[in-house]
Amino acid sequence: MKSFSLPKSYNTYFLAFISTIGGMLFGFDISSMSAIVITPQYVWYFDDPHGVAQGAIGSALAAGSIVGALMAGPLSDKFGRRDSIAFSCIFWLIGTAVQVSANSRGSLIAGRVINGITVGITSSQVPVYLAEIAKKDKRGSIIVIQQLAIEFGILIMYFVGYGCSFIGSDQSTASFRTAWGIQFVPAVFLLMGLPFLPRSPRWLAKVGRTQEAVRILAKIQAGGNVEDPLVVAEWEEITTTLAAERQAPKGWRKFTANGMWKRTFAGASVQAWQQLSGANVMTYYITYIFAMAGLHGNINLISSGIQYALFIIFSVATFFFIDRTGRRPLLIYGAIGMGVCHFVIGGVLGSYGTPYPDGVDGNSNVTITVTGAPSHTVIAFCYLLIIVYALTLAPVAWVYAAEVWSLETRAYGMSLASIANWLFNFALGLFVPPALQNISWKTFIVFGVLCFAAALQAFVSYPETARKSLEEIEEMFRPGGPHPWNTKVGESNLDASVRELREGKREASVEVVREELRRVVGGGEKERDEVVVGKEKV
Repeated sequence: MKSFSLPKSYNTYFLAFISTIGGMLFGFDISSMSAIVITPQYVWYFDDPHGVAQGAIGSALAAGSIVGALMAGPLSDKFGRRDSIAFSCIFWLIGTAVQVSANSRGSLIAGRVINGITVGITSSQVPVYLAEIAKKDKRGSIIVIQQLAIEFGILIMYFVGYGCSFIGSDQSTASFRTAWGIQFVPAVFLLMGLPFLPRSPRWLAKVGRTQEAVRILAKIQAGGNVEDPLVVAEWEEITTTLAAERQAPKGWRKFTANGMWKRTFAGASVQAWQQLSGANVMTYYITYIFAMAGLHGNINLISSGIQYALFIIFSVATFFFIDRTGRRPLLIYGAIGMGVCHFVIGGVLGSYGTPYPDGVDGNSNVTITVTGAPSHTVIAFCYLLIIVYALTLAPVAWVYAAEVWSLETRAYGMSLASIANWLFNFALGLFVPPALQNISWKTFIVFGVLCFAAALQAFVSYPETARKSLEEIEEMFRPGGPHPWNTKVGESNLDASVRELREGKREASVEVVREELRRVVGGGEKERDEVVVGKEKV
């Protein structure tokens, strides 16, 4: 009796589109709060949360995400990248149900924490999955789709929240409950789409399922032809590197021994700097900042929504150039540009702001306002900051963190990187409302200084990874590797190997690969897709 299996797609853009719906969940949860926190219904029902209270609500997602990121490594290594993403959706459905039924600040926080578990797993493992299936010269743009999904989620949910704010009276819960309930939708689509995605060939190789690994690698890279030089060269790299990694120290020493500490530091720190750049002040609390700039009511909400549209537009631009310009320039110059924007915003608010110690329009988180030309300057540089962030740190931090790990450490390593991201996300979510309340404009000066520190570290410790195979990137971090400032885009050894194979300059047997593939075809495997060996279909 034949077992039933759903057909699989091997188009990497389709794989990215489905898997990155996990990022859309993240975006939904971010703006499910940002569009609602200044609405009269929310302020009334939850008794005007401000300072630490609002910080706790805003940062609850990040707190749950830390838990999710801790779970992600073991889940991904045991069950695979794809299946760990599917498992995470269970928490999203539970957390959304708790949020929709929230009757207190505590239950709202609990729902956001549970949702965060999903975000912690998907934010760490979706980039891992995409990095392991993408061709090296398209890997950056493929992983950027994850960031685009986050931003589309933010934009869609923001305007859903804005539209729902008109439901009912100022003392009605229907508005925010409807908005939060819509969060069920992307999780259902993700669960429906995942069964059509293949597993990562590198994970399959890691766990010894070489037949499936070879078949899927050939399907993704060469339409199923295992004799294609790219498939042969890449499989040789995977198996050689994996054999070497299995001789490495076990346990947590694998993250520090033989130069691994450099990768651990790079992967974790790039995620930390993404948060410490202060961009999430804009995504979580932009309505507060625009209230400081003198915008109120619907004008504030619509102006804040424009920011999210800009976020998407300029992230789309990144999709087209990230694999040509490389990672280092975007991380360095992006951080500098964001630092300048923070200094301008803080300087204008500090120089021209009128303090309101008791809050503006009943909102205790807004304690300073500007009007006229200074107001326009603050709004313009808020937009400019988000544009720079969308072009640089927002997508590149996820791309870089997914690339720097070895195959043996990638699932756990990306979990560590995500933990760094979510720890600082949590800390900043908790810190920003009381900071805006107590040190006001100086908050932006703090973030400006941190941005320049991020640029300095990127220059001295992040080698260029663009257009190199994942196995080649490992060599760049080993003892005796090149200084980061001497590395360039491309210059891939894999390209040379493929060229030699095509020109017949060296013998590279594919008999082992062919035999593995034929065992798949003839050995009763569940998935019997048509594959190609040379010119012969089997």
